[in-house]
Amino acid sequence: MKITREIKTAILVIASILLFIWGYSFLKGRDLLSSYKTFYVQYDNVEGLVNSAPVTINGLIVGKVSKIKLMEDNSGKIQVELQIKNDFPFSKSSIASIYEPGLIGGKQIMITPNFEDKTPAESGMTLMGSVKPGLTTLVADKLTPLQEKVEKMVVSADELLKNVNSVMDAKTKENLKSSIANLDATLAEFKVASKNVNEMLAENKGKFSSTMSNVDKASANFAKLSDSLSKANIGKTVKNLEKTLASADKIMADIQAGKGSLGKLAKDDAMYKNLTKSTKELELLLQDFRLNPTRYVNVSLFGKKNKPYKAPTAADTITTNTQKKP
Repeated sequence: MKITREIKTAILVIASILLFIWGYSFLKGRDLLSSYKTFYVQYDNVEGLVNSAPVTINGLIVGKVSKIKLMEDNSGKIQVELQIKNDFPFSKSSIASIYEPGLIGGKQIMITPNFEDKTPAESGMTLMGSVKPGLTTLVADKLTPLQEKVEKMVVSADELLKNVNSVMDAKTKENLKSSIANLDATLAEFKVASKNVNEMLAENKGKFSSTMSNVDKASANFAKLSDSLSKANIGKTVKNLEKTLASADKIMADIQAGKGSLGKLAKDDAMYKNLTKSTKELELLLQDFRLNPTRYVNVSLFGKKNKPYKAPTAADTITTNTQKKP
């Protein structure tokens, strides 16, 4: 059968019309060659969401945004129509969130399935919606306090510079220059002193070595002395000393209490007076024996009678002592 030119033209026109319809639908987010489920989500603000924006589940693109329109109930909400492929079922309590995957990609919708809910979502249902802050919003939230801090720091730096300028007048600058010059002179003198010290150390290197050797010998002798002290029974000596001190304390306590001869001599006034009296009488007796020895030792060759004994008096003692003085 021969196809006429009119038939060929009609077929071409119909194919062109079908291709135009498919292309127009595709550009609007509808794929006429695939089966889709339609869902609706309501938002207060879509934040730049456009038609044909991808719809993802766990990062996988499963559909597109087919229509965005303002609701007619004067609520101010925006209704977004989603086309999801039939190959990706999810529960009716899943959440459709608007998010920003990057700085350039624009807004997308991410469906977060609720795996605990086993009731599948049917075409035509309205899903719960939410808006997640994008990277730009998070960066802005972080930069806002940082910006405030930077502004405060700039203001503080400005005030600091003003204060520095007010302090750094001509006189202060001259004083600062003078201080720096004095510092340079001090450093130069310190350099000379350091050089002299180095020369002195170099000249007396042998003496320093000898001194260090003596120090080493002294340390060795001290170590030997320490060993000797550690080997000596110092603990026993200390204990004996403690016992001796305790005995001395006891003797002193007895003397203070008037016990024993020393205690009685220190505390008994009668004994002290008797001892004083005895000492004085002994002194008088010795003095009388020296002045009148014949009263105590009588040797007579001719039978001469002895004179009767007369006890010396205090007046005789004073007279005798006066006579003996030159």
